[in-house]
Amino acid sequence: MPYLALTLAMFLWSSAFIVLKYVFQFYHPLAVLFARMAVATLCLLPLAMGGRISWHYRKGDWRWLLAMGLAEPCLYFLFEANALTLTSASQAGVITATLPMLMAIGASVFLHERQPRQVWLGIALSFAGVIWLSMDSRAGPGAPNPSLGNALEFCAMVCACGYVLIAKRMSARYSPLAITGIQTLTGCVWFGLAMLTPWGAWPDTLYLIPSLWVLYLGAVITLGAYGLYTWAVSRIPVAKAGAFNNLIPVFTVLLAWLLLDERFEAWQAAAGALVFAGVWLSQRRAA
Repeated sequence: MPYLALTLAMFLWSSAFIVLKYVFQFYHPLAVLFARMAVATLCLLPLAMGGRISWHYRKGDWRWLLAMGLAEPCLYFLFEANALTLTSASQAGVITATLPMLMAIGASVFLHERQPRQVWLGIALSFAGVIWLSMDSRAGPGAPNPSLGNALEFCAMVCACGYVLIAKRMSARYSPLAITGIQTLTGCVWFGLAMLTPWGAWPDTLYLIPSLWVLYLGAVITLGAYGLYTWAVSRIPVAKAGAFNNLIPVFTVLLAWLLLDERFEAWQAAAGALVFAGVWLSQRRAA
């Protein structure tokens, strides 16, 4: 079940790249992020009032919880939103391939998780597949400054790594819904305050289809994907969970082919198969 949850979370996150590129054409990025956090928080409110969210607070936990919320969604989404205005969704998806390696290193240093050789080999194999998959990426009208955009996306990956490591540490006392709720509430306050600054811009007009996609981002991506991912990370080693992030570029290419009518060639299928092979190798039990 954790592996199924991770796969579904990666699929949902892949769709977010396409949806964000679309809604940013209609709404300011800060407005989208605030609405996304607000929708997720409102969805969790009935569960919190019904006693469905459990946690066991210990003195000093607030520091870790605040750091977790600041890492993701606050700084993570701030970096990623700006990255997607400068680079393409496919190139941003490729940068996510650095996250498994960051998570494996972080887990070894901070959580003292020993990684078998095949985990590192699997991560490297899937990373090679992602690089192959990105060979056709190029600058265009939707990517005015891909170098800066990709650098910002890498900063987002560093924040994501910090979030995962802290969430793993806190998962012994906080349920996945509690961790997700802390994230969404922190993000709601963070981006709500940002909307009051000169950098924020409230929408003058509400468009039906883009607004429905914003609801999807909040209720399905923020709440659903993060809930699934946090639950899975609480049950398996961080490095193994991190390997699944290399599925994001594969799913992004498939969704672009299905939804945006982009070409899907044989070499892309082979590259995707290499990514899946690397993920499978990283999850195998050592002989």
